[in-house]
Amino acid sequence: MFTGLVEETGKVVSFAPAQNAWSLQLAAQVVPADVAVGDSVAVNGCCLTVVRFDVGHLWFELLEESRRLTNFKELKPGSLVNLERSLKPESRLGGHFVSGHVDAVGRVEVFEPRGKDHYLRVAAPAGFGRYLVSKGSIAVDGISLTVAEVAGDSFAVWLIPHTLAATNLREKQAGSGVNLEFDLLAKYVEKLMVARPV
Repeated sequence: MFTGLVEETGKVVSFAPAQNAWSLQLAAQVVPADVAVGDSVAVNGCCLTVVRFDVGHLWFELLEESRRLTNFKELKPGSLVNLERSLKPESRLGGHFVSGHVDAVGRVEVFEPRGKDHYLRVAAPAGFGRYLVSKGSIAVDGISLTVAEVAGDSFAVWLIPHTLAATNLREKQAGSGVNLEFDLLAKYVEKLMVARPV
């Protein structure tokens, strides 16, 4: 479980097929200082298991399905990724509960400065708009954000300068893919309502 509060941006060193999986190597400073093999780390909002680490580097193994269902297929050496270690029971919950299970890849429609802030509008795949509500929570590449506008399957958020400086969003542009995780509560409510006897 995560909070959607990014600890640092790591940089992709390599991402290539290995013998039985895809191998992802990242350069990072904060996260490798306090992890162990087997720990969970959210990488762009996707929960991955640390298989190796050293001072300044992390290694992960990914299934083909993880690559196919996320924006990892767009990663290349030098790409920035958002990193967050799993939540400890005694930690403050400053964002919202994020499971690290990506629901879909959205596409940036508009990303532009408006005054001192930045406006980001993302198109989710068809049908996912049912999980979006104004002032609700959304995880975009693992970042806990508040939905400001909803129009069908598209939504918009506002970004403060700190969010741009501390995350990989500063690299995004129209057409970029972003990992989306919708509010877990909305998905449970939907399941309960569908399963409710008439």
